[in-house]
Amino acid sequence: MAGATDSPVFSLAAERFLEHLAAQRGASPLTLKSYREDLVQLGGFLDSAGCRTPADATTTLLRRYAGGLSAAGYAASTVARKLASLRSFYAFGQREGWVRTNPARPVRSPRKARKLPRFLSGEEIGRLLGAPEANAPGGLRDRAILELMYSAGLRVRELVTLDDGDLDLEDGTVRVRGKGRRERLGIVGRHARGALEAWLAVRPPSTRSRGRPLFTNRFGGRLSVRGVARLLEKHLKTAGLTGRASPHTLRHSFATHLLDAGADIRSVQELLGHKSLVTTQIYTHVTTSRLLDAFDSAHPRAR
Repeated sequence: MAGATDSPVFSLAAERFLEHLAAQRGASPLTLKSYREDLVQLGGFLDSAGCRTPADATTTLLRRYAGGLSAAGYAASTVARKLASLRSFYAFGQREGWVRTNPARPVRSPRKARKLPRFLSGEEIGRLLGAPEANAPGGLRDRAILELMYSAGLRVRELVTLDDGDLDLEDGTVRVRGKGRRERLGIVGRHARGALEAWLAVRPPSTRSRGRPLFTNRFGGRLSVRGVARLLEKHLKTAGLTGRASPHTLRHSFATHLLDAGADIRSVQELLGHKSLVTTQIYTHVTTSRLLDAFDSAHPRAR
């Protein structure tokens, strides 16, 4: 955490917190990077306010910090995330004993408008999954990727970390390592299974001796997150859906279609790997919104 602040005490506390996140909570490199940036920003503010250690911060001071973020033009969602980082940091400080109470706990996050997740219709999903060429290894790989992401509701980072040993085509399941090192089983449907079998039959030799990646690039190395984004962009264009989706849209579509078809929300929560049911419930807002639209357009007494 060197360079975050002139206070070596603050730097030490922040570095210990980041080590805790990595070792005990399984935080990803991307998550650690976000926390680090948040703490760097906090360190600069506390220095300018005359604090010598993070324990000198008061709730009033942190409220002023949050207000300054909003005044600087940060989105409400960004301010809320930064405050969540501070709460976690000071909660860690309580457990470590260098702060008695958590000064960030009473600081309210700004209200943020919760956007409904974007998803593709069943017809659009069909067009997208049919876009990759079926007579070339690259097309077979891309179709297997898209089919599996939609079948199992995978995050793109979960997809690219899959190894051969995670896939069980006989049982129709895939072992997924999600956020916080939580594991779950994803379902490999009939179409996804067929696409995976076709890809594995033409996949080039791997450059790795251990942990052979399920999806590889043309050199035999593990496919990257950016690689998945590029191939999706290509096939969206072919399907006439340019600008309509990101890799995460397939996950949104998976959850929305399951709930639309009557799946139990607890089951969908389990399949998505959500720790909290609240996170899954946003998809019920999507389906409710569609029901209201149908009511408004079809019911003779709606208007």
